[in-house]
Amino acid sequence: MNTFPSDHPMDEIPVRPLQFDLSKVTFNDPLWSRTKPEFSMFINALGVHVPYFERYLVKALSSAKKLIKDEALLRDVSAIIGQEGHHAKNFIAVNRWLSKRYPEVERLDLQARNYFTDHAKKDDMKRLLAFTAGYETFTFLGGMIVLDNHEKWFKEADGVMKALWLWHQVEEVEHGAVAFEVYKHLYGEHEWYRKWMVLFALMHIASETIQCYWAMAKVEGWLRNPFSAVKKMSFCIITLARFLKSALPVFKRNYHPRTHRMVTTAQNPIQIAWRRYEKNGGDILEIDHQRMAEIMGVASY
Repeated sequence: MNTFPSDHPMDEIPVRPLQFDLSKVTFNDPLWSRTKPEFSMFINALGVHVPYFERYLVKALSSAKKLIKDEALLRDVSAIIGQEGHHAKNFIAVNRWLSKRYPEVERLDLQARNYFTDHAKKDDMKRLLAFTAGYETFTFLGGMIVLDNHEKWFKEADGVMKALWLWHQVEEVEHGAVAFEVYKHLYGEHEWYRKWMVLFALMHIASETIQCYWAMAKVEGWLRNPFSAVKKMSFCIITLARFLKSALPVFKRNYHPRTHRMVTTAQNPIQIAWRRYEKNGGDILEIDHQRMAEIMGVASY
């Protein structure tokens, strides 16, 4: 008999200890989306600093566990720590892989590692949790944006990298409320500070992503022609602007990630199907056209 995960993706958060084999990436090509090479570069650039934020998150939420009295929230905190630990391990490997093509990635990787390591040591609890909640706003919303653009960005893509990013984005949606709930549980009276840190997190994400996208675009020769450069760079800027637009509801009174329409009434069919396929033991480490068809077939069972 088939077993289904909860209908709401933020219930019963599982920890999936997955590891992706980058040696199988087609032609060893970082521009792994043939449908939209600019998306490949954007998501690669966005991901360079992500594993070090994920380690920062683990430090923040691990430190907060001793202050949390709610048992259900404690279970979710343990789950997000487990998920993010596996994310960090995989994306550090991706950075090493990218640096073979883009030497500047090694410097940007070190820059990100130093930034988050230093702040994990010196930030007080309130800032640790507020920055984590602010940053997780965009990993959650970004996860939904990426999944909703599957046909435009992923349709013709390397199977390993597609599998890696679908896994990551589905799990970012699954635990998208946890950091928010921890901050509200401990510092709910300081709502203004959470909202400020949402903006601060976006500025940090945008800065890191644009630096890395620019460095990669130079290597690919995308900046030699000014008209081509504007076109190629515009994808990065426009996508970051979509992140900001998607976050506008976050500033409303009574906002909560669990009630966002994209996880209630308008759930993405890919994340529903992926979760069910994985729950039933399906192989999600490499996703080609045939595997994607199998995954989507699960949605109608």
